[in-house]
Amino acid sequence: MSGNAIKKLNEDGANELFDCPNLAFMAKNNIAAITFLEKTIKGIERQVKSQVKLRKEFKMLLTIPGIGPILALTIMLEVGTIHRFEAVGDYSSYSRCVKSEKLTNGKKKGENNKKNGNKYLAWAYVEAANFAIRHSVAAHRFYQRKKAQRDGIVAIKALSNKICRASYTIMRDQVPYEEGLLFK
Repeated sequence: MSGNAIKKLNEDGANELFDCPNLAFMAKNNIAAITFLEKTIKGIERQVKSQVKLRKEFKMLLTIPGIGPILALTIMLEVGTIHRFEAVGDYSSYSRCVKSEKLTNGKKKGENNKKNGNKYLAWAYVEAANFAIRHSVAAHRFYQRKKAQRDGIVAIKALSNKICRASYTIMRDQVPYEEGLLFK
């Protein structure tokens, strides 16, 4: 069953799915837990939205597929002001979207501190990448191409870096997201 089909289930539907009463009982408990957590998450989001408002310079983030109000608020709160980053590479590095390696003549000579940067921005951009795969055909194609070359984790990180770099430009220049420029 898909995740959406599971979310649509109610406790009566669990009885119809399973012949065994123990499995139906466990399914009912899982459905109750999902329902409770969904209500709790919506309550937390409502509370956060009532206390924090998205600043003008961050509103354009909402044009990026995969970034909704909560991720945009997270990025806004963690970035502060985008002008403290001189270049897109500085922002991408701070967001932990790129590897921290020392290279000499194309050979790896060591790693820098992997813990530098902001773990919450790293999380936000990985979440945005996961949502973008579902809601953007171009992002999904990019992910599939990268996944065929390496693996799923590397592909997600590559897409999160693309979204991070795009969001830097969007925040700095106050321009809307253009999918054609990101996925050439």
